[in-house]
Formats: sequence, structure tokens, C-alpha cells
Amino acid sequence: MNIIKKTITGLLLLFVLLPLAAQEKPDTVYIFRFVTDKDMFYVPFSGNDKELARLEECVERYRQDILAGKIPLHVDGWCIAGESEADNLAMAKVRSNRVKSELIIRQGLTEACFVTKNHSGSGDYVTVRISVPKVATAAQKDERQQAGQESADTQQEQRETEESRFVAEQIRADSMVVVHPEAYVPAETTGTAAEETSGTDSYTLSLRANLLRWATLTPDLGLEWRISPSWGILVNGSWTSWSWNDKDRRYALWEVMPEVRWYLGEKKAWYVGAMFKAGQFNYKFSGTGRQGDLLGGGITGGYQLRLTEALSMDFSLGLGYLNADTERYDVIDGVRVRSGNETKHWIGPVNAGVTLVWKLF
Repeated sequence: MNIIKKTITGLLLLFVLLPLAAQEKPDTVYIFRFVTDKDMFYVPFSGNDKELARLEECVERYRQDILAGKIPLHVDGWCIAGESEADNLAMAKVRSNRVKSELIIRQGLTEACFVTKNHSGSGDYVTVRISVPKVATAAQKDERQQAGQESADTQQEQRETEESRFVAEQIRADSMVVVHPEAYVPAETTGTAAEETSGTDSYTLSLRANLLRWATLTPDLGLEWRISPSWGILVNGSWTSWSWNDKDRRYALWEVMPEVRWYLGEKKAWYVGAMFKAGQFNYKFSGTGRQGDLLGGGITGGYQLRLTEALSMDFSLGLGYLNADTERYDVIDGVRVRSGNETKHWIGPVNAGVTLVWKLF
């Protein structure tokens, strides 16, 4: 009789515990490591492939809620390899975009599925956190109702605390790992591949102002469209019109200068380009004035120094050819009297700039 009772009791316990054992606790934090001084996402590097497989499985399980915005993917990028905090934040942003691009391509997600933050310090990695709601069994729900347990807000705080503790433990473990740049650099990885996965950092529009022009009382504004990380199309325009001493003195000018640039290097800071310039001028600083048309072009080169996330300083110099058809004139009783004309050719510096660049989006 005792054996029968023990058997029945064991079966009852088994039926109660089976639903609890069948519930799988989903992984909520995934860490992807990056080679120091590199922003490429090497999937086979340092276990990233296994971590990506786990993340894809979790995303597939909750795909509908993720796409509906109910379960966001929190992406945090980290970097300590830069020379300054701004460099670290810029590198962390690119790394976050690499991981997001991988998920967008593999899982069909969108940018709206992510909540992204970037940080300077701690390590060279990207974490993806998924806050999956816990599903309680019917027995647990009855217990919570009877015991009057804490509210949903308190439960959410507990989940976030556990996840933060897990991330902190992973960060401490990451600080003990020494990663060498030569540890894994696949042969097929090229600059072109990096550009194609640059994410939202690629296609930007910036407002430009050449401070050298403004210093000569010549307002100058321009726009640059980065159609990819390596290529940019920009145009600058200048205009001014001054006269004094009853219009006996004159300084007037307008110019338009379109340009195509090719950005070089890992950080895409150095560049070379080709420019074209056209405009008209009217100068009279002494007895004889000169007015006419100018036309030319050449090659440009320079460097963009990042100041903040949105501001940069662009130092540029252009060398090439300019043609100016000039008409000389004198002012007699307030009337311009033509005194001759000439054509001038110039080969050498044709443009210089110390330009403030403001990234609009």
C-alpha cells in the first residue's frame, strides 16, 4: 500500500514539475567582440558566430513582437581604441551599425526595431539586449494573486537589474581578454566590403561654411552629400557686393564651385577630389576698376577633423587652372568708362578653405 501511495505521489509531482521544466528561459544579452582598432564585424571571430546563431534563434522566436515594436532590441556599442572620446564614440557607432546591418539582412528587421546607444570605454564590443516578458504558469499566477505579490513595474525593474548585472559580469570578463589585431583578419575583407555595411553613417547631408571667405566679408555656404563612406558630392557658393566712397570703390563677387571627392583611409578623413569653378567679379580699389568672368577647375585635397558627432573642420587646398576675361574701366562723374580689356590665365592655387561642416542628418 505504501508503495502505491509513493508511486501516485511521485507521478503527481512529475505532472506539476514538467510544465515548469519545459519553459525555456530565453537568452536576453548577446555580446559580439571586435578586433582592436577595427570596426569590421568578423562573424567567425572570438565566438561571434555562435553568439549570432543564439541571437537569431531568439529573434526568430519573437519576430512578430519585435517587428510590432513590443520587444525592442537594445544595441550598445563600446570602444576604447580611439585617441579621444569622440573617436571612441564614432567607432562604437560604426560597430553598432555593423551588427544591426547583419540582423537587418539576415532576419529582415528594420532600423525601427533597435534602440541604440554608444559609449566610450570598457572594451571593444557590441551588446544586444532583448527584454523578453516572463510568462507565468497558471499555478504561479494563482500564487501571485493569493500572496499579493509586487506589481508589474517592480518585476520589470528586477528584470533590468538582473540583465544589468549580467552585462557588468560580461564587461569584466571582456577586460581580461587580450585581443590582437592580427588575431583574425580574413583575406576577403576589403575596404569596399566595409563601406557596403556602413549602415546609417554613410548617407549624410552636411552644411558647409568656408571661414576664410567669411573673413574677407564674402558670405559662403555649401552642401555635401555623402553618397557612400568613400564618395561625396558637394557644391559651395559665394556672393558679396560692397561699395563705398559714393560707389567710387567697389568689391563684388559671386562664385559657384561643384566638387566630387574620394575619401581615403579607415576613418575616411583624408580626401582628394576634382572641382569646377565659375563666377563673375568687379573690383575697384584704386583709380581703375576691373570686372569680368572667371572659369576654371582643378584637383583638391585635404583633411576633415572631427570636432563632435555633428561638427567637423575641413582643411582644403585646390590646384588647377583659371581663365579670367577682364574689362578695365574708370569712373568719371559717376559713370563707368571702359579703358581696355585683357585675358589672364593662371595655373597654381585656385581655392583654399578652412570650412566648418555641420552634419544635418
